Parts: sequence; structure tokens; C-alpha cells
Amino acid sequence: MATPNPSTATPNAILDLRIGNKYKLGRKIGSGSFGEIYLGTNVVTNEDVAVKLENIKARHPQLEYEAKIYKNLAGGVGIPFVRHFGVESQYNCMVIDLLGPSLEDLFNFCGRKFSLKTVLLLADQLLSRIEYIHSKHFIHRDIKPDNFLMGIMRRTNLVHVIDFGLAKKYRDPRTHIHIAYRENKNLTGTARYASINTHLGIEQSRRDDLESLGYVLMYFLRGNLPWQGLKALTKRQKYDRIMEKKMTTTTEQLCRTFPTEFAIYLNYTRALRFDDKPDYGYLKRLFRELFVREGFKYDYVFDWTVFKHDRDNMSVRPLTGPTLNHGNAADHGALRQPEAAAQRPSMTPAPAAPENSSFRRANKAAPGGGTAVAGGYYASQFAGGSQANLGSTSRPGYSQHKYDGTGTRDNPVMVDDMGHLNPGVSSRKPIPTSDRVLRSNARGDAAANPKPATPTGATHGSYANLHRYRPSQEEMRAASNNAAAGGYNMYHASR
Repeated sequence: MATPNPSTATPNAILDLRIGNKYKLGRKIGSGSFGEIYLGTNVVTNEDVAVKLENIKARHPQLEYEAKIYKNLAGGVGIPFVRHFGVESQYNCMVIDLLGPSLEDLFNFCGRKFSLKTVLLLADQLLSRIEYIHSKHFIHRDIKPDNFLMGIMRRTNLVHVIDFGLAKKYRDPRTHIHIAYRENKNLTGTARYASINTHLGIEQSRRDDLESLGYVLMYFLRGNLPWQGLKALTKRQKYDRIMEKKMTTTTEQLCRTFPTEFAIYLNYTRALRFDDKPDYGYLKRLFRELFVREGFKYDYVFDWTVFKHDRDNMSVRPLTGPTLNHGNAADHGALRQPEAAAQRPSMTPAPAAPENSSFRRANKAAPGGGTAVAGGYYASQFAGGSQANLGSTSRPGYSQHKYDGTGTRDNPVMVDDMGHLNPGVSSRKPIPTSDRVLRSNARGDAAANPKPATPTGATHGSYANLHRYRPSQEEMRAASNNAAAGGYNMYHASR
């Protein structure tokens, strides 16, 4: 007889589990393709935790791999701590810190727009999290708002990063030898925020995490991205349309009406070669100097802090979040909240059930109160109330259109400590010759693509070397304009 999944097992059978003889399970507060998430309690300290359960006979087990990555990253600021991993009965179990709402949740709560101040405060922390992950030899490969969560209690202003199910080592920890450049890779991550090179089937590296972050920042500022809501009949066609729109949208168009630093950031990340080490300090200074010039204060007063304060002053309770009606709400990943949801402690309305996708995580209402907000370990009501919600990982941006932001793997079976996946049949079409010309130096091979000497000026041909040279603002703007005029990654064609 087949072993039942957590979702089909009797509630009492699961709730009777004692994880590591130390943690008891409470109600189910999230679910996904990996299994179920439960609110747990340390029976000794009475501390609440998150417990992820995955059936040991799951077709594509990932929990043990994810737990190993968390342990490799342990000790870093904003990295949730794994308290226990083991097998109980028929389940792989991971006990991890309970966290607060995701940035996607807060984005919805604030009316789907963040102020420049909030975006800059977040950018500084997000860059630091990505830099730390890279310093530990991993790339995340699924950078998106759902995978960044605020803390709870004393860490409410601290951004945490979660969901390492798609993460991969990009270099050997001992020798620091970089993984090989490869093409014809399947799309891995979330299409909405994926880098252009990822769409083109190129093996991901550090540059791709940073380019994805650039799209996240512009999503926060703009409220949406130009490639959202594109219609297509198939997943492949959807990905191709998103890629085409990204490649034809210049950074100048994407960042129009916003400070030039955001275009500079994106041009820098797009110009990095495959094995280049990004200058994280330079990127953080770029935004910090803008923050100071704008006269902002590092008081960690985010938009949701102000929104909550104003709401409290008006005595509007409970906290259910604003009714979202910005264009097509379903396309933005949020639905108009029904009146019945007013009793939920969740700060965001329950998203619609995801449309079909192999690796799309499910999202279900949490029994006993609360919406299982996908995207992270959502533990506490934003207003500081009861710990009510917890979400599944790797939620794509929900849309009325299929495949808008689904997260996928090259091949979902993890096989070794380097995070390499079993080879599968690639569905990716060959890269057109014109694209290869534009990316003539994307490979970064020492012999075929020697790195130029330290530049004497910030021409468009040396833009990828900005981590060795600090140009003036005028030169940076000229480089940005050159990039916008020439389309995607034209720097490479002249190097």
C-alpha cells in the first residue's frame, strides 16, 4: 500500500508526531508540492517554530537538500536557522525559524507601490543577503519578493531570505574553481524576475541573482513590470514572449522617471561576464549615496510601518490589508478581498488557486484561521497579533494568465553536493546566431575571452569592469545611455 502524503493522512496521525522528541505539531498553516507546513512548538521552551513535512516517497524530494543549504549558510544575518532535520514516521521533517510576512505580502498591503525610501532601505539589505549567499559558494536562482521575509519581534526590520530548493553551488568551496559555462539549459527560477541570460538558456551564475534583484526593485517602484500579463497558449510560448519583451525593453525605458542609479545598476549586472565577481560594495554605495542625496534617514520606517500607524490611529481593525484594485488585480498576484475574509488575521487576501504547472507550489487556506500566504514562513500577524499564518515556499506571481511566474527546475532531482541536477531532455531551442553575437563574451573563458586591462575610462566596452574602476556620474550616465541605445548587453559585442 502506498504511503499517504501529509495532505491525505489523517490529521490526528500527523499531529501526534513528535519531531526530534522536542517539537509538537499544531495546525497546518501552509502547503505546497513538497508537502505541508505546520505550526510547531518547542515543548521545553514553548517557542513557536515552523515545521515542513515531506513524504519520504515524494517523487522529487527536496527538503533534505534545502536543509543542507541552510546549514551551510548558518550564522549569516537574515538566514533562518534550521533547528532540526530528520525522518519521523513516513516524513522528512525540517524545523526552522518562524518569520513574518514576505515582501510580496507587504507590497500588496501597501497598495502595490513602495516609496523610493522603502526600496532603497530594502535594496541595501537584499544586496547584503545575496552577497552573503554568494560568499558561501551558492547562487539562489529564485530571487523574488516572495522569498524575502521580514522577521518577527525584535527582528521585524530585518529581511530574511528563504527557499533554497533551486539553489546551486557555482564554485568549488576549496579551490574556488567556477562551474563551467553551459548553454541550452532549461529555465530555472521565476520567469517574471529571471535574467535575460537565464531565458536564453545560459548556465546561471552570480550575475543572474543580481539582475533578478534589479527587476524586483523596479517591480516595487513601478508596481508592475512590462512583461507581466502577456498572453500565450503554452508555457514555452509564454517564456519566449517574456524573454522577447525583456530584451526589447531598454533599461532607460524600464527605469524612466526613476533615479538613474537603477538603470546604472541593471546595466552593470547585465554587463558582467559569466564568472565575474560582482562588486557588491559598489552597488550598495550606489544606492546609499542616492539615499543620502534624497535626504532620507536610516530610521527603518518602511511604508508598511507608516500604513500600519495611520491605520491604528483610525482604529481600523482587524488588519486585513487594503482592497486591491489597481488594473487587473489578478494579474498582479492579488485578488479583491471578499467580505468574509475580514475575520482572517492575514494581512493579504487569499490568492487564487494556482493554475497548472509542474513545479508550482499550491496555496491553500489554513484551517483554524488565517490564509496560508505563500512565499515563506509567515508566522505572525503584521499588526503584532497572534501567530496565525505560514506559507509554502516558491510561490510564483499569480496571474490570470498561465505560466506568468512559475518556478521550474532544470530537472527536479538533486543528485550531489554541488547541486547539480540529473540530466534531462532540454526543451530549449538553440540560441539564434544573432544572440550569440550579442553575447560574444558572455562565456568568460580566459583563452577565448581574455579580460581587458584596467580601463582608463568608462566606455561601453569596459562597462563590465566597473568593479575595478570608479567612473564619474557623468561617465556612468553616458554608459547607461549607450546601453539603452544599443539594446541588451551590447557592451559584449565591442569587447
